[in-house]
Amino acid sequence: MSFYSIPFAPERVAATEARLEAIYEAARYGLKGDALAIRVGLTPSQFRRLQEFDPLVEMAELKGRADGEYSAGKTLHDAAASGDAKAALEILKHQHGWVAKQQIDVNIDQQISITAALEKAQTRVIEGLYAETPLIEDTTHAAAPLRRLRGDGDHGAAVVAHDQG
Repeated sequence: MSFYSIPFAPERVAATEARLEAIYEAARYGLKGDALAIRVGLTPSQFRRLQEFDPLVEMAELKGRADGEYSAGKTLHDAAASGDAKAALEILKHQHGWVAKQQIDVNIDQQISITAALEKAQTRVIEGLYAETPLIEDTTHAAAPLRRLRGDGDHGAAVVAHDQG
């Protein structure tokens, strides 16, 4: 068995001025994580390693994010100051937590009595028995899972509406 010599030269990634500038620009336009690393020309693992060993990398990313947010915010505030109501509304909603007032007025002139409602319901219902039956086909109804039974053998409607006129 023979061993082969494989030349190994560890790639040293350094935070050069050009690389820091590229990180700043990518972060300024909103790139994060792996997308930022690829845009800068590094693999995600190389970028993480560079972040770990050089604090300037994190600073360049934070500065880029801050400048990008400032630029977008300034544009929005300038539009609102020049009379753009939609821009002003977006500023109020997203920066100040403003929510449009949603109000519903409900006026009730009567008081509701649960006992009175139950008494009225009791007078409207004729007591009946319900028995479960298997589903049967009916030409007038698609399915009838329950059959109403009354004590007198008449299988009519279990609820009768009284004339309230």
